[in-house]
Amino acid sequence: MSPKSKSKNSKPAAVAEIGIIGGSGLYSMPGLERSHEWRVKTPFGEPSDALVLGTLEGKRVAFLARHARGHRLLPSEINYRANLYALKLAGVTRVISVSAVGSLREDLRPLEFLIPDQFYDRTRLRVSTFFGGGIVAHVGFDKPTCPQLGGVLGAACDAAGVKAHRSGTYVCIEGPQFSTLAEAHVHRQLRFEVIGMTNVTEAKLAREAELCYATIAMITDYDCWHPEHASVTLAEIIANLNRNAESACNVIRHAVRGMPAERECKCGRALAHAIVTEPALVPAATRRRLAAIIGKYIS
Repeated sequence: MSPKSKSKNSKPAAVAEIGIIGGSGLYSMPGLERSHEWRVKTPFGEPSDALVLGTLEGKRVAFLARHARGHRLLPSEINYRANLYALKLAGVTRVISVSAVGSLREDLRPLEFLIPDQFYDRTRLRVSTFFGGGIVAHVGFDKPTCPQLGGVLGAACDAAGVKAHRSGTYVCIEGPQFSTLAEAHVHRQLRFEVIGMTNVTEAKLAREAELCYATIAMITDYDCWHPEHASVTLAEIIANLNRNAESACNVIRHAVRGMPAERECKCGRALAHAIVTEPALVPAATRRRLAAIIGKYIS
């Protein structure tokens, strides 16, 4: 993919409907037509990389490499707020997240996918809210992913011929180190399905930004708990990563093609009863900083 033009800090030529955040192994979106880059500095700083805007399966999409092209950012170095805010500015209402994960169950095998419907947050170094600075909001997060979008991704996996598990819990650790054996055993005792380092922070911010969010969790290997873990080589993991990325691109194309025109979920109204600060008391600077998110509630 070779973007045809580049722009910085200006409104994109056309808004995007769907955002795609590519994780480990997925740093571009094959098949993106009439694409161009949009480099934007948000009120929270710069995103991981330029947004690549284009058309996929007849719909406008915005692709963002989570770790930057060339994989240059640690999970804790990612500017999650800037990433989600940039997608919001581009007009995105739905976010498809793609992530490499380790399996915590024998029956969740490498090269299979999981569409998690729950997260467990074990991070400790990240800012995972847009709010503060004079405004308080508490969004519901009991169901952290969009059920409609998750259903679309599950159906897309079926259409692409990829074995996918339709529900499960993604435990998100800080990283960049992998788990100790003791931690892995605890995660299994808590009945988590997969482990990763990024998605829960995105999901929290997506909910606050009233964006639909769902994950394609690509299983690359078993976590260190598995008795055959020591025999798995880095070359095998990289090979699985590349095969998963190819499968994920096929799934994304099917998902974008089959995306319903209307959102039938509650994601787009997440802030309707969540902001508890008296509007007149919200500082002007905070109103400006969060305009793309709270503008329809507090002008």
